[in-house]
Amino acid sequence: MEEFLRIIISNLVDNQEAIEIHAIDDEKSITFEVKVAQEDMGKVIGKQGRIAQSIRNVMKAVANKEHKKASVEFIG
Repeated sequence: MEEFLRIIISNLVDNQEAIEIHAIDDEKSITFEVKVAQEDMGKVIGKQGRIAQSIRNVMKAVANKEHKKASVEFIG
């Protein structure tokens, strides 16, 4: 799942080397903390958070196949 999230994020940002993803895995849930370069943060969040919400929805669907709940947090 982490690699799938990395592919999505890398297609949105200019500075792909600055992408950091930390996964915190529990029994029933997984939390991804995503950190990108400051100048790319707007591209990942999008207008009114629409892109960020879309990323969260896709990751929830992927996690649902593994019977887990997923959340994605963007750290600035």
